[in-house]
Amino acid sequence: MSDEKRQSSMGDVTEVKDLGVQCDVVPGLEGLTSCAATSQILARMQDDQISTAWDRQNTMKPCPIGAAGVCCNTCKMGPCRLIEGKEGKDRGVCGVTIETVVARQFGKFVAAGTACHSDHGREVAELMIAVSEEKAPGYRIKDTIKLYALAEEWGIELEGRSDLEIGGDVGRKALAEFSNQHGEGAFISRAPAKRIEKWREMGIIPRGNDREVVELMHRTNQGMDQQYKNLMKQVSRTAMADGWIGSMVATELQDIIFGTPAPATGEVNLGVLEPDYVNLVFHGHEPSVTELMVEYSLTPEVQAKAEAVGAKGFNMAGICCTANEQMVRHGVSIAGSYSAQEVVMGTGIVDGMVVDVQCVIEGLGEVAKHYHTKLLTTSPKAMIEGVQHVETDHSNAQEQAKAIVDMVIENFKNRDPSKINPVKDKMPAVAGYSFEYIKYMLGGKFRASFRPLNDAIIDGRIRGVAAVVGCDTPVTNNKEGTSEAAHVELVKKLIANDVLVVQTGCSATVSGKAGLLTPEAMEMAGPGLRSICEAVGIGPVLHAGACVDNSRILVALAEMVHEGGIGEDIDELPVAGAAPDWMDAKAIAIGQYFVDYGVYVAFRPTLPVTGSTEFQKYIFEDYEQISGGKWAQFDKWEDMADGMLAHIDKKREALGINGEQERVLYDMEMRRDLEV
Repeated sequence: MSDEKRQSSMGDVTEVKDLGVQCDVVPGLEGLTSCAATSQILARMQDDQISTAWDRQNTMKPCPIGAAGVCCNTCKMGPCRLIEGKEGKDRGVCGVTIETVVARQFGKFVAAGTACHSDHGREVAELMIAVSEEKAPGYRIKDTIKLYALAEEWGIELEGRSDLEIGGDVGRKALAEFSNQHGEGAFISRAPAKRIEKWREMGIIPRGNDREVVELMHRTNQGMDQQYKNLMKQVSRTAMADGWIGSMVATELQDIIFGTPAPATGEVNLGVLEPDYVNLVFHGHEPSVTELMVEYSLTPEVQAKAEAVGAKGFNMAGICCTANEQMVRHGVSIAGSYSAQEVVMGTGIVDGMVVDVQCVIEGLGEVAKHYHTKLLTTSPKAMIEGVQHVETDHSNAQEQAKAIVDMVIENFKNRDPSKINPVKDKMPAVAGYSFEYIKYMLGGKFRASFRPLNDAIIDGRIRGVAAVVGCDTPVTNNKEGTSEAAHVELVKKLIANDVLVVQTGCSATVSGKAGLLTPEAMEMAGPGLRSICEAVGIGPVLHAGACVDNSRILVALAEMVHEGGIGEDIDELPVAGAAPDWMDAKAIAIGQYFVDYGVYVAFRPTLPVTGSTEFQKYIFEDYEQISGGKWAQFDKWEDMADGMLAHIDKKREALGINGEQERVLYDMEMRRDLEV
């Protein structure tokens, strides 16, 4: 490697390149959003006096006691507002300490987040069973290779059996994972051997999601576990149930039923909504009903119905993680992330919006009243007051999906021309980098392998790998910048310093709006990372899916260890994770299972633990000695990037690969000696 290349790839932190791309943000909204399309629609909605989450955020002052995690409301004697270091205020009425209160609040976040992903995974397992029993019209097994692989992994008989018989056993085995009372989750065996041994020593391997969530909620209640380190063991075990059972079941079985993602091209931002077309926007996290709507939307029948009401055609676009699920599998475009769910209606051209579960805000119902948009809910677990509900289950989903599409088409005629305010902003994006595809693209069809990735890390062309995931919100701070900027600038700085970035969830959508999800983004990468991108034909930022698909990252990290050369356990790898604008309890559950995996996890803004100096020290410093992973929190994305790069370099130093690496030209004899 040349001296010039070495300095850029492995030396001091490289500053982000200015590409000269500037958004024309509406004056007065500079502190709210860096997205021109969002600011244009927000300005119109504010002129029309339509309240959105962006407006409410600017007038809402968060409770500093609650934000610090020291408001205890677990019993009627409170709520107790505790203040560290203030005598008479440092214990609750029952005598509870600040450390216990913070640990309990942290644990409740993890329990709630784990419950969300677990319920999602359970729904997919039940769908798998329904498909196997031919009780789910419209659904089928699309990836038989993955079905056979998972069945073999779980010891399910394949010989002489139909795909439906095998699928039924896989579904029932997956469903049993949630209710197991003893033993270890079936997917745990995918982790490196040393990591499994460490988990057993820590006592945090999950039994079943239901047991772990119930036990954690019990132990965080009034009068229960009063030793925060002991409580944190159950917090970890519950978070592990999220990553290694709930989310992994959801990802694996969705791949089997809907197809394992491979790179697909779509577009991102509000400009994907077409003024002359019927526009249906879907939002949420469970993609089962949306899969059938997408399938139906591609038929000539739907096209004819759209033309019959005066439209040029029918168009679908997504919000949040259901959007990510459809983009990674079908290239369906994404209108926006979590923070855009109200804003899309402000274009005046959304004829229907369908929501399933999670991250669906109640403000949608009020905004819909100002437009012609037909807002519909599909899950009995997530209804909205005053909003039409279309009850769906596995047996009627196909029928209901068609009915929803037809209702939205009919609503096109109710558009109000005075409220139409479309925007043109959109960017191309490539998504669908599943674990299987990454392995294939690195090694080819016959020698699929992570070896090229490990070799590139060893010789310094790739400095390390970062997962940048999580939410985006309307929460803004003029001093530290908008939420979108935190995601985008963090990713740009990481790739400029030769760090390969993998993204999921709304963070990936924000990067897509900034043009980071294309091969052309390699122009922003450091020379080492760029050389890999050019050789493989990829961009420096890989979109892996929805938030449950962080389980793909767990498997990929394990594969890096199994491949060898960069450590025997996850905590030895030059990797880091970040959530630049976390919002939901799911983010904390995800963060905790990555910390227990041995990963450095950076959050912005601060975690709800700042009210206790002792508990902060425990998770930000001491915990690294226990799991090998650690939490970090930052106010500014610049500091977050520096922290992640410093951690990656520390791991490279420990592996002895932070200096000049000799490039070896293999002769034929050396090639024959390679293990295949």
